[in-house]
Amino acid sequence: MTHRDWVRLDNASNIFLAARSAADPKVFRLSAETDHDVDPQLLQEALDETYDRYRLYHAVLQSGLFWYYLQDSDLRPLVTPEEQHTCAPIYQAGRRNLLFRVIHHRRRISLEVFHALTDGTGAAWFLSDLVNAYSRRRFSDSDKMLPLEDTSEADEAPLEPEHALSIDSFAHYFHRRHRSHASGSAFSRAAGPAAFTVDDSAQSSAAHRNISRLRRPAEKKVHHVRGIRTPDNRTRVVELTMPANAVLGLARAADVSMTMYLTALFFESIRISSGGLGKARTLAASVPVNLRQFFPSTSARNFFTTVRVEHTYGQGEDDLGSICKQLESQFLPQVTQEALEKKLRWFIRVERMPGLRIVPRPLKDVILGLANRHSNRGLSVAVSNLGRLSLPEPAESHVGRVLFHVSAVRPQFCATSHAGLLTVSFTSPFVETDHIREFARMLTSEGIDVTVAAERVTEDEIAEGLS
Repeated sequence: MTHRDWVRLDNASNIFLAARSAADPKVFRLSAETDHDVDPQLLQEALDETYDRYRLYHAVLQSGLFWYYLQDSDLRPLVTPEEQHTCAPIYQAGRRNLLFRVIHHRRRISLEVFHALTDGTGAAWFLSDLVNAYSRRRFSDSDKMLPLEDTSEADEAPLEPEHALSIDSFAHYFHRRHRSHASGSAFSRAAGPAAFTVDDSAQSSAAHRNISRLRRPAEKKVHHVRGIRTPDNRTRVVELTMPANAVLGLARAADVSMTMYLTALFFESIRISSGGLGKARTLAASVPVNLRQFFPSTSARNFFTTVRVEHTYGQGEDDLGSICKQLESQFLPQVTQEALEKKLRWFIRVERMPGLRIVPRPLKDVILGLANRHSNRGLSVAVSNLGRLSLPEPAESHVGRVLFHVSAVRPQFCATSHAGLLTVSFTSPFVETDHIREFARMLTSEGIDVTVAAERVTEDEIAEGLS
């Protein structure tokens, strides 16, 4: 193939290139825990099948003068045993490699992804198909097993995720121009027309006028968690597992969503473990929102935004129930379809300003990096809840826990549930785990059975594991 199809990097992905660092390479991991030791050969066969259905995952990341772009490739992925620390860097400038890896360790099948390729929902689709393809091989007679039909290029597959390279849901819903894709490659044709329109009149001047309205953190001194950095910048991971229904019952008793209940617990665990927060008494969290809930899309590419919630101690009721309700009251108005559409349209207008579009890519990276650092100053932690996952049979019957975590520049937790088990995976660039201990203690005090597993990161811990 002499000509490589390519598409510009989608709107949500650009920030990951500018914000990545040695401590936070912008990699996340989704894992499925089976009821047996994984067979690497069968897993490779399953990966080959799944990879052929997901054209997006064939992409490599390239850089041009003005933008980054995803380019189709003929590379083939190989499953590997777990040999690196979790969420090790995937993308390295100048190297032409796939933007994901599949790892096995004992009973776990893990998918690690560079966040510029896809988001948690898109990765969950890939992992679900991968684990099911593996399970069909592992638990079905080979002469009765039929491969899944390739629906990635089908004209009518409304229930199937779109795996092609070019589907950018941000462009589909929020870009102002209708573009025809009647010709070109299969994945170029897959990009649908804009569902919404944006008034072009006075767009550039309006964007200029409104730059000053970009949401900034409230003028409060936000508490930042400090600690001792882990050796060689590896991510500290601590996994908590508990009955999903029991925790959901606590959230319902507080009359809030599980995400806001867990966030309030996170705030309280940080306050207690810090000895009272000191002078900076505001805790703020970044919470990603899956836009597919509001703007139906089968694209496997990034399609999410983030909202911010906070609580300031000493300015009202500080009991757990009151914090839960305050966070919920901040969160809900930000996640209506109207609020999200207004926010995202504004950001894309700014992105498409002619003056910014001709800025060279390296300078854009600097600008985005500065904006990201400015945003980080207004945050204490980050949280992400992927929700309840279900798998097709036969995978559903042979998978217990599903786990989700990310590399982190600040303390963070990621939650997901499967088979009645909720996993809350904490990650941090620091070795300290006091806030996690308090989080687990508060749950156990409510009668929740919590099990804890921690990845070794310090020299002493690693040496202990080898002994």
